[in-house]
Amino acid sequence: MPKGQDLWKKAKKIIPGGSQLLSKRSEMFLPENWPSYYQKAKGVEIWDLDNNKYIDMSIMGVGACILGYADGDVDSAVKNTIDKGSMATLNCPEEVYLAEVLLQIDPWAGMVRFARSGGEAMAIAVRIARAHSKKDLVAFCGYHGWYDWYLSANLADEKSLDGHLLPGLEPTGVPRSLKGSALPFEYNRIDQLEELVEKHDIGVIVLETIRNYEPTNSFFRRIREIADNIGAVVIYDEITCGWRLDIGGAFRKFGVNPDIVVYGKAIANGYPMSAIVGTTEVMDTAQVSFISSTFWTERIGPVASLATIEKMRKENVQTHLCRIGDLIQQGLKEIAEENGLDMTITGISPLSHFSFNYGNLSLAMRTLFTQEMLKRGYLASASIYVSFKHTKEIVDSYIADSNEVFHLIKKALGQKDIHKFLDGPVAHAGFKRLT
Repeated sequence: MPKGQDLWKKAKKIIPGGSQLLSKRSEMFLPENWPSYYQKAKGVEIWDLDNNKYIDMSIMGVGACILGYADGDVDSAVKNTIDKGSMATLNCPEEVYLAEVLLQIDPWAGMVRFARSGGEAMAIAVRIARAHSKKDLVAFCGYHGWYDWYLSANLADEKSLDGHLLPGLEPTGVPRSLKGSALPFEYNRIDQLEELVEKHDIGVIVLETIRNYEPTNSFFRRIREIADNIGAVVIYDEITCGWRLDIGGAFRKFGVNPDIVVYGKAIANGYPMSAIVGTTEVMDTAQVSFISSTFWTERIGPVASLATIEKMRKENVQTHLCRIGDLIQQGLKEIAEENGLDMTITGISPLSHFSFNYGNLSLAMRTLFTQEMLKRGYLASASIYVSFKHTKEIVDSYIADSNEVFHLIKKALGQKDIHKFLDGPVAHAGFKRLT
């Protein structure tokens, strides 16, 4: 048995859920056959525990490694920081330097707080927003993490969150007293937000700036108008999409500022870091709500973030990400048509998603794609996060190999038994118990 699967089986017995992150479970990719663990990663290459080398054409550290794995410039800055001490009784000056950089990028804002992960940063942002508006109710669209404020939406309707990236999220353990405190609306459905505002005293409006589709019908402008009219705080969640279309947030493309924007993932190229950036009026409310944590003051995160932003500016990384992403989306579209496969491709170009449109067979088809691409030396899934280290040559090879696999998938469809082509179970689509 491959070492990775052997270790994964052990992990599921001693770590609830097997891993710290749902998105990294083997069952989300290729049950019983996913490499599961890595020993080394560099650029876009990953070596598993059996020393097999793969090209990552999947989630690239769940979107964190925008410059590629183990970027030399960022790692050099971090190593220098470790030698000088990553934690002390006094504060690190880099958090002030980083706050200044972020406020230069977002001149509409006036203050910054830091955390080390996206979910906790969103919890901080919502806490500050509720404190400022003096209202409890949150209207949201998109995926915003695992915290109680968000999962409470599924207390009222267990499927409230199903259309917001991950289906099947259980609110077990979330206090039932939070029922009705977080109310969902769909992206681009301003009518749904208007209906919520008519029925409820909304104090916070939260949305992912962009994931699969562009905003339409003045979506952002209307949200801003509604919020101003009812005294609500607007939060843009840029944890996933931020830094990929522009330096800072994708919202800059749409010309409407929030009261708070939350950055994470790509901001420090794989080192734990997140930032809550907002207007002085709103952010200063944090001083009357207790928000404090020891490891938000460590030094590596701000140093890595400063080095990452500097390199993104110097190398015009966003232009490269969009160019490579366009090549991937166009290539996948062409080979899907060539093989007569009904497939939908969505997402901004640096963050693509595709899905097969065959009802109950779709997930098995995706699993077969991952299985066969793994045999060809790729970590591949239905999501593709582009990094600065992805090249046209890599994309050309990926598309050529994907074409072979699409041909096999078409053959399997013709034989009307996708499952006999699989070496193991079908991948999971959402949150499930593993044992």
